[in-house]
Amino acid sequence: MGKFVIKETSTGVKFDLKAGNGEVIATSEVYSSESSCKNGIESVRANCGAAVEDQTVEGYEILKHPKYEVYTDKAGEFRFRLKAKNGEIIAVSEGYKAKSSCLNGIDSVAKNAPDAEVVKA
Repeated sequence: MGKFVIKETSTGVKFDLKAGNGEVIATSEVYSSESSCKNGIESVRANCGAAVEDQTVEGYEILKHPKYEVYTDKAGEFRFRLKAKNGEIIAVSEGYKAKSSCLNGIDSVAKNAPDAEVVKA
């Protein structure tokens, strides 16, 4: 069972969604308050079943929000970001060497987020 871990940073509050094995699946932006961070968690729960827009293939279909966007970063690694209905980025992944691992990360968010408990670090 996954969990959302809320933690303080030097500039605000953020969350990590962790899988049952403790691995971080996705991370949020830094929020100004814990209540806005919790709203971000609820947005991830509400949007985690979104479709995947694969921006790594030529001529990919642009999907409506909410959606996951799969892309390659400057280092050539695969990453995803989850966007809410309003187009705001609500969670991002780490870099993956393989696209299949990135897609597995998306599946893990979809599986873990709906029932994940919320804890403070």
